[in-house]
Amino acid sequence: MDTKKVYLAGGLFDLRQLAGNAQLAECLESSSEGRYKVYLPQDYEPESLEAKAIRDSDFRGVLDCDAAVFQFDGTELDSGTVAEFMAAKFADIPAVALRTDFRRGGDRNEEPWNLMCSFYPRTVSLVVDAMQLYVESGHASFGGVEASRKATQRLAELLLGKLDEVVSLPPVAVEGANRREDLERLLGM
Repeated sequence: MDTKKVYLAGGLFDLRQLAGNAQLAECLESSSEGRYKVYLPQDYEPESLEAKAIRDSDFRGVLDCDAAVFQFDGTELDSGTVAEFMAAKFADIPAVALRTDFRRGGDRNEEPWNLMCSFYPRTVSLVVDAMQLYVESGHASFGGVEASRKATQRLAELLLGKLDEVVSLPPVAVEGANRREDLERLLGM
């Protein structure tokens, strides 16, 4: 079996985000039965904490992966996640745009985010109402922590279906072109 490396992009700014990212990554890996290995950028910070070193490390992480998941939650999308998404799209990396935020924030399309992050090749969307998932996971019976675990496990299962779908799509990049090297040069890496 060919294991694919998947970049998991999203906010890294508070404990709730860090813990949620780690829990989702763990559930994805265990549920995939070896199909996917998750690259979690919060676990690969560079030795130098200077801004350019962090940026370059995250972009290298994206470009070294076979696919990526971009968490598009919040009333405004995280700008770093959007920058990583655009790098992945220009490098023709299969992507899943994931939203668990039940609030709507879109423009003139069905997807609940800014239309500039929509309509890209080799990109599929997964929009899940986190509150509904939490309630269905039995918070009233099991308590919040266990319901959160169950909801994250269910989300991982849904996400695996979307990853399988998007990695099966044929590349759009011109054969023989090295778009990743070109992109690294353009990004000044």
